[in-house]
Amino acid sequence: MPAFNKILIANRGEIACRVMRTAKELGYRTVAVYSVADAGARHVHVADEAVCIGQAQVNQSYLVIDAIIAAAKKTGADAIHPGYGFLSENADFARACEAAGIVFIGPTVEAIHLMGSKRLSKIAMLAAGVPCIPGYEGAAQDEDTLIREAGRIGYPLMIKASAGGGGRGMRLVHEASELAEQIRTARSEAQNAFGSGELILERAVIKPRHVEIQVFGDQLGNIVYLGERDCSVQRRHQKVVEEAPCPVMTPTLRQAMGEAAVKAAASVNYVGAGTVEFLLDQSGEFFFLEMNTRLQVEHPVTELITGQDLVAWQIRAAAGQPLPLQQDEIRLTGHAMEVRLYAEDAAHNFLPQTGQVLRWEPELLDGVRIDHGLVEGQEISPFYDPMLAKIIAYGATRDDARRKLVRAVEECVLLGVNGNQRFLANLLANPEFASGNATTAFIAEHFNADPSLTPQAPAASELAIAAALLYQQSANARAHQGELAGWRSAGSAPWQFTLKHGEHKHRINLDVQLAGSQPRLLATVGDTQISLTLLASDGRWLTLELDGIRRRIAYQQQGEQLWLYGHYGNLELLDVTHEPAGGQNTASSGAVKAPMDGAIVDVLVSEGERVSKGQLLVVLEAMKMEHPMKAGVDGTVRRIGISKGDQVKNRQLLVEIEADPT
Repeated sequence: MPAFNKILIANRGEIACRVMRTAKELGYRTVAVYSVADAGARHVHVADEAVCIGQAQVNQSYLVIDAIIAAAKKTGADAIHPGYGFLSENADFARACEAAGIVFIGPTVEAIHLMGSKRLSKIAMLAAGVPCIPGYEGAAQDEDTLIREAGRIGYPLMIKASAGGGGRGMRLVHEASELAEQIRTARSEAQNAFGSGELILERAVIKPRHVEIQVFGDQLGNIVYLGERDCSVQRRHQKVVEEAPCPVMTPTLRQAMGEAAVKAAASVNYVGAGTVEFLLDQSGEFFFLEMNTRLQVEHPVTELITGQDLVAWQIRAAAGQPLPLQQDEIRLTGHAMEVRLYAEDAAHNFLPQTGQVLRWEPELLDGVRIDHGLVEGQEISPFYDPMLAKIIAYGATRDDARRKLVRAVEECVLLGVNGNQRFLANLLANPEFASGNATTAFIAEHFNADPSLTPQAPAASELAIAAALLYQQSANARAHQGELAGWRSAGSAPWQFTLKHGEHKHRINLDVQLAGSQPRLLATVGDTQISLTLLASDGRWLTLELDGIRRRIAYQQQGEQLWLYGHYGNLELLDVTHEPAGGQNTASSGAVKAPMDGAIVDVLVSEGERVSKGQLLVVLEAMKMEHPMKAGVDGTVRRIGISKGDQVKNRQLLVEIEADPT
């Protein structure tokens, strides 16, 4: 029976903090590993010890097996928890731990290897009698064979990368004429993403639910399932909302899916936490999709409805202890729901965001859990996945959990970096989702016109509040007195402010009317008039009365920049009231700037070259995604400020185009 005392967590961010919390509660010492970019990250401070393992790029730090093993030996860590992502499903990593005499808190090398291949795992599941989608999972991978097998399967069908995940190397094909081209693009994408161009074909299951079963095994041969999670709401095959239990689950269906999942796990002598994913069609039939040989991002919803700590179960299983509960002792109570808070701009095609976290104040309510790895002042870099936190709510019913989650999402203050709160809150409030009817087609069919998906101008009330804060700052500076004493020095003189949001400018007129101890402000924004009174402010929170309603608003101010936590989350405004008149440096005037920190993957034009509007100029890589930078005008490339391989900063000028005369 393996024994260990110190656990190294081979990961970063919220999952590293999550694992450390349970490890400490169980009495284990913890070790963090970190890249140069993560030196000030929360997981580094939470751990008992920490070791720098390399540069910011993941292939020079978090993916370097030798560096992680060396850190474990250096600190005396005798067990390693991989979290999820990075090396968590890497058989070579598990094998390296075993060779070094370090306990790998996860399944066996053999299970990881088998389940890491969609082709091999599907063959094994068919042999074990687990329901699978009809398709082709053969070894022959030539194009002629795939085209012939596709004709046998019929359309529509799915092409899937055998080694893949996250939607990469996956294509939906509706007719035979599309097939050859889609095979080539899927194979190329899979080869680039996973180092393997191996593909499988499957009959497309239209509008299914994505339902996964949490399984657990110990070293004594016991395997149980802990209910299911519904992960149907997805965008580009990435999960957006996860909940437990599934809204359409019945006891009979749960038992059938649970027993199929246990059968799948038993076929590979599974140890530790695993998730068997199924597609559930509209007739109630279910089919094996894949097995993830690690802890899932969405494991908290299972923890909340079972009352169990799954990380503790992992640690105990790795230590050779029996599972804490047998199948008939597992109870499901209430409902839990989770969303992922990302640093991304949903209004601009979910563009990942970089920058400094100026404010982070999660809303802590009864029945709400927030797993995160954030500290104020932290830089969100382009090197890692943009997920910042998970917000999870629990209630007696599904609607109790959903309602709590909406409030928790809306009230989590994140300033300095754009987050996806408005997208999440609107989605959770959508009637189709609230009714429990959402399938994998939900976003495309019911949510693609939501206002959170298109740029929105600041509300007149938000502009009025911003102008009032800037006025207060100016009045205080003039008065050299207490926080609000400067108001009286301005009398009733009108003030004018110009605030910039993105590339758009907004003008606000502010009339100050002295009455009683607090001045009343009358803001004019376009044709809208707004009455407000500032009651108190401390640099973080503003209390005001707006059109007769008292409100409290989070804000942050640095020089000419002001961040408000508004209706759409992080609202960044720039005070350009005193800016001299001049041209704008925008794409439409020929200046192409980086939308975030990142690395230049390719430069496709040369100085002096003629380009057309919409032509691809530069490819930028950030947060594991490639972003095309295109010309905003017809013209001639006058200057290129970067080269392939360069690291660039947000808003850095990449290419300058001299526009053709109009």
